[in-house]
Amino acid sequence: MHRRLRIGTRASALALAQAQEARDRLCTAHGLTEEAFEIVPMTTTGDKIQDRSLADAGGKGLFTKELEEGLFDGRIDFCVHSSKDMPTKLPEGLEIIAYLEREDPRDVLISPVAATLEELPFEAVVGTSSLRRQALVKRLRPDIATVTFRGNVQTRLRKLEEGQVAATLLAYAGLRRLDLASVATQVLSLDDFPPAPGQGAICIEARSSDIETRALIAAIQHDATATALTCERAFLETLDGSCRTPLAGYAEVEGRHVNMRGMILTPDGSQVHELALEGDAAQAQEIGRKLGSLLREMAGTAFFDGWS
Repeated sequence: MHRRLRIGTRASALALAQAQEARDRLCTAHGLTEEAFEIVPMTTTGDKIQDRSLADAGGKGLFTKELEEGLFDGRIDFCVHSSKDMPTKLPEGLEIIAYLEREDPRDVLISPVAATLEELPFEAVVGTSSLRRQALVKRLRPDIATVTFRGNVQTRLRKLEEGQVAATLLAYAGLRRLDLASVATQVLSLDDFPPAPGQGAICIEARSSDIETRALIAAIQHDATATALTCERAFLETLDGSCRTPLAGYAEVEGRHVNMRGMILTPDGSQVHELALEGDAAQAQEIGRKLGSLLREMAGTAFFDGWS
């Protein structure tokens, strides 16, 4: 390497921890020191919007737009993202070039008043900005009210401590990366509370034409995670998944076998359709697409009218 490589990331504590993890893995893989890299924090449009849900503001691309502009104008060499924040269609000339090994994909409940979701008081208020989490909570507890909870992990924990809500829901992976796993009150099961596609996985985005960076990053690719995310993102794309879409999807990879489970819900959790498909890992993309298509056919056109 003849120069420092610049790593683009959002400026939150969690995003910085993820960028540092990618840097550290690269240092280990190539025998480099931290000085070989420069982490470049950026504030995205999604970070600035705190007064409404991302669905109302424009969707997932709000967390990637400024970082991708940095790639195009050469301010940074590659970006580190939470995979679940990535739109299924990327700007021409950019692509996801690697996935790091996935962390625990489950969600957790955090509450000072109850040990489990089932034990929350009747008509308790839960704060979350995710339509998927809102729908899954209402599926299990129709009496519970949900309110939009924006902000980084620390902000949401502060709001909870102030008593604004009885509980909130966060990704276990993020808490573990911040050494905050101990704040989790209940780790929710994958069966009752399946995750968002990509949850728990870090991805790296770069310019398609940047051969040097692609070769460097290839050393930290985790193949099983890449296979799972290929399946999940194909599922998401087939369903036109966005922040307005209450859906869940999770692929498990064992050797050359992939098992993908998908779920779609109405926003109030009253209607649910779910299926699972399995097959050869080499067909991960096709499995994800087929699962999305089957769920769309099962639910019917009317089911999706409430998402627009």
